[in-house]
Amino acid sequence: MKKVRGYGSWKSPISAKEVASESLGLSEIEVSNKYTYWLETRPSEEGRTVVVRQDPDGSKSDLIPEGYNARTRVHEYGGKPYLIGEGEVFFVNFEDQRLYKNREDDLEPVPVTPEENKRYADFSLDKKREVLWAVCEDHAGKSQYPKNCLVKITLGDTRNPQVVVWGSDFYSSPRPSPDGSTLAWITWDHPSMPWDETQLHLGKLNSEGEIENSRIIRGSDGLSVVQPRWGPDGKLYFISDRTGWWNIYCWDKGEVEPVIEVEAEFARPQWQFGASTYDFPNSDDLVFTFNQNGRWFLGRTDRRSPNLEPINLPFTQISSVKAEGEEIWFIAGGPHHPRGIRKYQPRNGSFETFQLSTTLDVDEGFVSPARTVNFNTGGNSKKAQGFFYPPCSCDFEGPEDEKPPLLVISHGGPTSSTSDMLKPEIQFWTTRGFAVLDVNYRGSSGFGREYRDALKGQWGLVDVEDCASGALYLVEDGEVDGERLLIRGGSAGGYTTLAALTFEDVFDAGASYYGVSDPAALAKETHKFESRYLDSLIGPYPEEKELYENRSPIEHQDQLSCPVVFFQGEEDRVVPPDQAKEMYQSLKERGIPTAYLLFEGEQHGFRKEGNIRRALEAELFFYSRVLGFELGEDVSPLEIDNLN
Repeated sequence: MKKVRGYGSWKSPISAKEVASESLGLSEIEVSNKYTYWLETRPSEEGRTVVVRQDPDGSKSDLIPEGYNARTRVHEYGGKPYLIGEGEVFFVNFEDQRLYKNREDDLEPVPVTPEENKRYADFSLDKKREVLWAVCEDHAGKSQYPKNCLVKITLGDTRNPQVVVWGSDFYSSPRPSPDGSTLAWITWDHPSMPWDETQLHLGKLNSEGEIENSRIIRGSDGLSVVQPRWGPDGKLYFISDRTGWWNIYCWDKGEVEPVIEVEAEFARPQWQFGASTYDFPNSDDLVFTFNQNGRWFLGRTDRRSPNLEPINLPFTQISSVKAEGEEIWFIAGGPHHPRGIRKYQPRNGSFETFQLSTTLDVDEGFVSPARTVNFNTGGNSKKAQGFFYPPCSCDFEGPEDEKPPLLVISHGGPTSSTSDMLKPEIQFWTTRGFAVLDVNYRGSSGFGREYRDALKGQWGLVDVEDCASGALYLVEDGEVDGERLLIRGGSAGGYTTLAALTFEDVFDAGASYYGVSDPAALAKETHKFESRYLDSLIGPYPEEKELYENRSPIEHQDQLSCPVVFFQGEEDRVVPPDQAKEMYQSLKERGIPTAYLLFEGEQHGFRKEGNIRRALEAELFFYSRVLGFELGEDVSPLEIDNLN
């Protein structure tokens, strides 16, 4: 029989230490000759990212030695920092941003690029010329922002890589054709982001690897084109949102032909380099992942008679799709499955798991599966979506006369999304008696261009409104306690959190993880990639200075009158620490309960096990004190100002 105990006070089998220590970041699969490669970001190693190889016999090994960290800082958010060659691995080392290589059987990295203030990402191997094509971000100059270009890195030559394409603000995806005759690449310019408008280029390569007769073959006119890739048939494939949905097309002999055109998304916003949502298992088939209504699925099509054929798997979050022969690799999780490296066998419909993001093992009875909720917002004229997780425990239940507190999560981006995949960090809350609502507010990706563009000019308004509407929907539905509504978010989600706490009279407390409190400062001070992002989200600065002030929590500190805890990385260049500190000082001076934790050595997003644990425990402790409930276990206390 379950014990009756107040919501929030349940003892949980999932500790903050287990959430932090048992969680691996998994990304960027590569497959070559039956060997599988991926990246692991390990909180237990201070957030170090390692290239891992799994052999055909199932044995695993690290391909970079201790003291090296495979992570690029191009665009600050980075992305794929490695490439597999013939028996060797190329990778960018985080500390100096140089490109290195080492033999897979001899882990002694040798620098490939010179020691200078340049960063590299998004590599492609040109076997014909023995060169790597790459994106380069040059910080060596004295201008405010770095210069971006495409470069050619000649293997065996550690002199400066040769700049081959320049002039645009941003570049990605340099992809040589299989015969080495042509290079495809993507560009975009301020004020566009890559999900707003990009251009797909083709250029002929001469015998020296110099580009001749380049031209734009797709893009402009408000279209986002991403992920160019050469197929085994010699055609160039890519993803475009020309119909309002990111669908797959191919270019051949001057003509663009649709491969799949349906109301589904086959790509994500290009925040990082190296995304792979489709691949070619053979000369006829195409495999891909696609999103419908916030859930990702695996599918295939025969390119000779294209029809979308879903593959029935228990996953709803899928990325990094790769194929070799008839086997398909991908990273996936679902409501009952944590994120993991998977391999699907089409011949018998089975899948294998190579590596899980967490080894956390709890009874199924403690797992709260997500329930999709669609609710009215925008004065009941619009709809927004989210995933609701009710409290869940094998050991406890709440009193009959009590409703659980609700924790609303606002995802980052804001051009991003959340999913219903099993996440230990959400189950951490639900096993303690919290309800959780993870919101895909208007502006989120995965629901088509119209929904994604609904945030344009409206950041700080519609996202805030949707988080508040979702909370009130659950109150009206009798699911949660309307007097104990909490909200948390990181980065852009931290801005939505702070704006909701400042401008809406709905939430009772919140937590901001490296959140934006001063969008004008972000527009003036942030790194190049996002330096014009707010042009579309709010308006050009300083022309629309008044709009920025109207939506700035830091400009309306007197309206923020509920408890807030702030978590910040000391080395954050995306959202500098002074924004959080000023908000904290304002609350402290006005006698409102607040706390501020600054983590040394952390940037935009926490990677170190101890800091992830400390932040999660501190947030739980903060809520217990400001809402007045006893915790079910001991956690490290947090110094909270103005709490009697």
